[in-house]
Amino acid sequence: MVSRVQLSPGLVRLTLGGEGARQFQDNGLTDKYVKLLFTDPSSGQEAPRGVEHWRAALSAGHPVVRRTYTVRAYDAARAELTIDFVVHGDAGIAAPWAAHASPGEVVAAVGPGGGYAPRPDAVWHLLAGDLTALPAIAAALEALPGEARGLVHLEIHDLAEKIALPAPPGVEVRWLVADPQDVGALAGAVDSGPWESRDIQVFAHGERESIKAVRRVLRQREVPRDAISISGYWARGRTEDAFQAEKREPIGKIDD
Repeated sequence: MVSRVQLSPGLVRLTLGGEGARQFQDNGLTDKYVKLLFTDPSSGQEAPRGVEHWRAALSAGHPVVRRTYTVRAYDAARAELTIDFVVHGDAGIAAPWAAHASPGEVVAAVGPGGGYAPRPDAVWHLLAGDLTALPAIAAALEALPGEARGLVHLEIHDLAEKIALPAPPGVEVRWLVADPQDVGALAGAVDSGPWESRDIQVFAHGERESIKAVRRVLRQREVPRDAISISGYWARGRTEDAFQAEKREPIGKIDD
């Protein structure tokens, strides 16, 4: 790890470098993500310090925990990979690590994956999400042409979580301070518009039940499915392992 910056009380930016970052193959998507690898703390084993140690841990039968994070930026010239972490106390594995990580630490990552990049010729861009979607939304805004038009809805739970978010002049960024338990807040903001009916492209990602509500709004607005990138990044009361397992169950599906 090269550096650590506290962007807001709940958001930490880590920049990763070294030979591992040099091997990263950018896929050109603005929602690209990597899987960070950690040893399950309950195993009592030392955390793998790199991909080769991770492979050895798997071969030895030691449990390895994967945590998914969006790549905020990749600088090929400097061989640096930037990842923003939502930190929320001592619960979990990756977030507490990020909250206390220091330059010089090593973490293993595999990837990237992803599936979205804004179309530069779309008439209207609608982007919606919470802090977990902020890195992908920020990367999308940077990728938009200067003449792009659209609207961004970002749900936060405290004004202190608001950060500078540059956007093209024709793209408005709205910050929505909402109760953490209000799963309909983001959908309500999206529904309130304004709306552009011609050639809209949507990116909506965040807490699962909140995004399900957004999906219902998009369906009512008759937004074509192939114009929508939508998924849950996490679910209230679930670890990532439980959340990922539920993706195969009815509760985990955004499109019903």
